[in-house]
Amino acid sequence: MTITSAIGAMLAASLLLTGCQTSEQRPAAPAYPSGPVTMTAGANPGSGFDITIRAVVDALEKEKIVEVALPVENRPGNIGADFLATMVEEYKGRDDQVSVTSLSMMMNEYRGISEYGYRDVTMIARLMTEYYIVLTAPDAPYQNLNDLLSVVRDDPAAIAVGAATDDQAPFDLLVTAAGGDPGRINYVSLEGGAEQAAALSAGEIDVAIAGVSEVIGPLTSGALKPLGVLSEERLPGLEAPTAREQGFDVTLSNWRGLYGPPEMPDFAVKYWQEALGRMVETPTWKQIAERNQFTTTFMVGDQFQTFLAETQADLNAALAS
Repeated sequence: MTITSAIGAMLAASLLLTGCQTSEQRPAAPAYPSGPVTMTAGANPGSGFDITIRAVVDALEKEKIVEVALPVENRPGNIGADFLATMVEEYKGRDDQVSVTSLSMMMNEYRGISEYGYRDVTMIARLMTEYYIVLTAPDAPYQNLNDLLSVVRDDPAAIAVGAATDDQAPFDLLVTAAGGDPGRINYVSLEGGAEQAAALSAGEIDVAIAGVSEVIGPLTSGALKPLGVLSEERLPGLEAPTAREQGFDVTLSNWRGLYGPPEMPDFAVKYWQEALGRMVETPTWKQIAERNQFTTTFMVGDQFQTFLAETQADLNAALAS
């Protein structure tokens, strides 16, 4: 039963019992969504945000779960921080704006890149997690993480590392595990796998760290070379050794989910939670997840809020140490 029909049934029952109220006296439940809902990635095309939001729209449309138009917009800037500010300051109470976020929202707030965090918006659902991977050009002299990290440890300025803001933390952990100083890493700020892949091909950076889904295409084609993935075990379909099996006990995954403006109406939040819950069970989503190395970890409500609070606390503790 849909939300609209459930509310209609309740109203009908109330009229039979009281005999004193008419349909004109009670407002009808809003038909939602009644028009387009803009789906925004707060980063460039080819980024993890972009890949995720387009995957969601693709699955919702192909499975006919949402019938209205879902235009996708790219609003890059500070790994989602700029559009987060727009959502908070300009779209409060709206029901026609949905965006994608991740661990970067927490990282940006901690580092002062953003004055806003997950408590300032309406967190709708967690969709999935994915692992970070370190990669380089095929002709690079580094064959594994030991080759790379020994150079970074001894001469940090010699290696240009392409990384978005949220990608720097896992690389910091690797350098620390190798006995180096993460404060001396020569980072080049790049938003997303597409920019990183282009920079590697052009020789503008030496290595990069990104979410697997952002670089799965050039990795599987051989256009880029994996040095190590920060997963507990090797990922199926990807010829990449883990950091752990190379002697670095570092594992880290990134979560991604959807959020709406502050004070997004409850009927809209419930609609999207129900629609997304159906979506992650569909063949289309499962095919997308397998192709992009997404691990579906759907979560809503109090469970999601607890996860967010615990993750923020763990991140703050790790970055402060």
